[in-house]
Amino acid sequence: MTLLWALIIGGIIGWLAGLLTGRDVPGGIIGNIIAGFVGAWLGGLLLGDWGPEVAGFAIIPAIIGAIVVVLIVSWIMRSMRSRA
Repeated sequence: MTLLWALIIGGIIGWLAGLLTGRDVPGGIIGNIIAGFVGAWLGGLLLGDWGPEVAGFAIIPAIIGAIVVVLIVSWIMRSMRSRA
């Protein structure tokens, strides 16, 4: 049950990051979950574990980290499209 809850929260964090940046995360739901997990890891490294915590994710650093991940992925995808 804990893994399912973490997947749901990771997906919501990735979705929120895409919504806040105005960019779509490639891969749909799976892409949102990955962006949420990677963003939570990155946000935890850069900002620590402060703020409210849900399912093992410190929400504020996780959203900020996911925003960074979404921006990087969208930049990479845009540069790949312009080369092709």
